[in-house]
Amino acid sequence: MSGLALLDYASVLVFALTGALVASRAQLDLVGFAFIACLTAVGGGTIRDLLLNRHPVFWVGQPDYILIASAAAVLVFFTAHMVESRYSWLVWLDSFALAIAAAAGTGAALSMNQSGVIVVLMGVTTGCLGGLMRDVVCNEVPLVLKQGELYVSCAFSGALAAVVADRLGFDELATLAACALICWALRAGSLVFGWQLPVYKSRPPRH
Repeated sequence: MSGLALLDYASVLVFALTGALVASRAQLDLVGFAFIACLTAVGGGTIRDLLLNRHPVFWVGQPDYILIASAAAVLVFFTAHMVESRYSWLVWLDSFALAIAAAAGTGAALSMNQSGVIVVLMGVTTGCLGGLMRDVVCNEVPLVLKQGELYVSCAFSGALAAVVADRLGFDELATLAACALICWALRAGSLVFGWQLPVYKSRPPRH
């Protein structure tokens, strides 16, 4: 099994867990859990594959991804009540999923010899869109748009670091590790230390 496939499997598993946790907050039934878990798990990767014209889409060619996401949904359905703070688990699992998925998207684009711009965009797309779909469908404030936290910029920075590492001649493992570690470190720093970018503040119009 290739390193990219392992990243996709890890991304699917962790994102599915976050989707199921959001489903538990919405008090959905087991089918709802499975739907949200699968949507979250494969959403970003699906958009990535469609944009890169990769056929078949990764989970269509290998349905095990859907089975893994569904199994994660079942697990959370029967155990979520044991978790003291589901939101805390959600944001931290999501941070790991973001880093893994950003690396998976970056690696997929690099393997196709795409330009640096496309590589970065695929890292951001794969890392962010599944969680965005999850939160929008479940009527939650999307983590990707939550004010005062780094999110998209984490995936962007990780993917950009991977592009630089690739151009410097680092091997695939080091390149994707740099992407995941930088992405996660920034997201964790935002959650723990409140790191953020300046936000727009409205001002009265000048006359």
